[in-house]
Amino acid sequence: MKFTIDRAALLRALGHVQSVVERRSTIPILSNVLLKAENGSLSLATTDMDLEITESLAADVTKTGATTAPAVTLHDIVRKLPDNKVQIELDPSGSFITIRAGRSDFRLSCLPVSDFPQFGGTALPTAFSIPAADLRALVDRTKFAMSTEETRYYLNGIYIHATEADGVPLLRAVATDGHRLARFQMPLPEGAQEMPGVIMPRKMVLELRKLLDEAADTIRVSLSENKITFAFDHIILTSKLIDGTFPDYQ
Repeated sequence: MKFTIDRAALLRALGHVQSVVERRSTIPILSNVLLKAENGSLSLATTDMDLEITESLAADVTKTGATTAPAVTLHDIVRKLPDNKVQIELDPSGSFITIRAGRSDFRLSCLPVSDFPQFGGTALPTAFSIPAADLRALVDRTKFAMSTEETRYYLNGIYIHATEADGVPLLRAVATDGHRLARFQMPLPEGAQEMPGVIMPRKMVLELRKLLDEAADTIRVSLSENKITFAFDHIILTSKLIDGTFPDYQ
C-alpha cells in the first residue's frame, strides 16, 4: 500500500474517525483505524463494537492495499506535519507504515486487517432522507435531557418514532432523565411511515451532532429494530440501538 494525500483533508477525516475510538480499550485493534487505499480513494474506519464510522476521501494511490494503525497517534502526527502533501507507505512485511511529509519521517507499527471487527451487513428495511438542518434541530432540542445513569440504560439516548397529531403524520424525538423531558417533532419524512420506535444511544447522538456541523444538505437515514445508519457526503455512521423499552412519556 502506498498513497499520497492532501494533509488538510486527511487531518479532517482522522479528526472525525478518531473520536469514536475508545481511549481505555483493552482490545488493541479497537484503538486502530482501518486504512484502505484503492481506485483513487482512501477509506478510513474505526469502531468500538457498538458504533462504527467510515469516511472516504480522494488520494493519489500508487499501490493498493490495507492496514490498521493507531488512530489517535496517527492523528497527532498528521496534525503536526507541515501543511502540504503526505505520503503513507506500508512496509512489505506489513508490520509498520512510514509517514513522510517535507523533511518529516515517521514509522508507526500496524496490526493485521483480519483482526479488525466488521459490522454485520444486516438489512435495514426503513430508509428515508432528512434535511441536515432538521436533524440538527432534533438533536439540539433533545440531547440535553438524555440520562447518564447506568442503571436505567434505556434512558441513555433519544427515542425517535413515527406518530401523528390531529391526523398529521410526525417524526417525534423524546429524551428524559426522569426529572425533565424534552420533545421535538417535525413532519414525517417520505419513507418513514413504517419505521420502528428506536432509542439512539448517547455516544452516537454526540458523535452525529459533531459531524452535522459540516454536513451537506440532506442526510440519508436507514434503520432496523437494532441498528441505525446515517450517510452524508463521504461519511457513514452506523450504530447499534439501545435494546430496551422507552417509558410511556405521554
